[in-house]
Amino acid sequence: MIQQGIMSLPVSNYTEYTEEYSDEQIIEIFLTTCNRSRYTRRNYSRAIDQFREFISFKPLREITWREIEVYKISLEQGFCSKSRKSLAPATVASLIDPLRSLYKWGSDPNIRVFSHNPTTSVHTAKVPITSKNHYLTKRELTQLLNQLRKQGYRDYLLGLTLVLLGLRVSELVSIEWGHFHTDPAETSVWLTVMEGKGGKQREVKVPQTLWNLLCQLPIRSQRLFPLSTRQVERIIQKAREQSKLVKKVTPHWLRHTNATLALLHGASLQQVQETLGHSEITTTQRYLHTVEQMKKAAPDFVEDCLKDIL
Repeated sequence: MIQQGIMSLPVSNYTEYTEEYSDEQIIEIFLTTCNRSRYTRRNYSRAIDQFREFISFKPLREITWREIEVYKISLEQGFCSKSRKSLAPATVASLIDPLRSLYKWGSDPNIRVFSHNPTTSVHTAKVPITSKNHYLTKRELTQLLNQLRKQGYRDYLLGLTLVLLGLRVSELVSIEWGHFHTDPAETSVWLTVMEGKGGKQREVKVPQTLWNLLCQLPIRSQRLFPLSTRQVERIIQKAREQSKLVKKVTPHWLRHTNATLALLHGASLQQVQETLGHSEITTTQRYLHTVEQMKKAAPDFVEDCLKDIL
């Protein structure tokens, strides 16, 4: 209804009309029209609400770079957390990025609910990429899956689905039975991932062994795993602790493990990119660097050369 009201207005009245919008209405329109998954929209909503509380609900149109800069520094120094601990750069970025998106959208010449974008002068620390080593070896994966099997059939299939399909945890909990389908020749089963990053859909092939196991699950809901993302995280955490794994495994580690093992055993970069749903091939290439290091690094060649004198 709000969007229809905007579209029906003459251009001359547009600016005057948008000024009548409350902050709540602006945020609602933004979250409704932004091309994001429902989990991202939920996180964006929470981040924006936290910022509004920090600024004592000052109108969003009146915000300058100063308020956002002070908010960013407060996050970095821990003033906004109950524990008073400084937040990691990645966490700070996850709380500032929704504000960037909101103001970039709202200051667009075709939308103009904001006269300016106060986030353009705000810079966050570069987030180091630490996930390239977040994978499990075959032995470690076996330990984890064996423990998940002890916890129950559902938990075992949950972990197996994550590692075989390379899904994000939000994608996993969004799977419905109706999202599975066969190819035209009916030779294989595919999953349509509906809640991909950025609201994008993709097709992922389901190995026959996994499909046979999934078909043994009792159908009690439209959803394959009627759980929250937090519940899935707790299931993996419990299995990690019970199996005595040193690595701080999370559900996302199983996604990294999928990419690493696929490349290590002959999958192409494009195949892995399509399975994981990466927009840029450079994101997938991070895993390739890890795999290349596993196969043979420069010191190995030097060792080969000097074996007769070592």
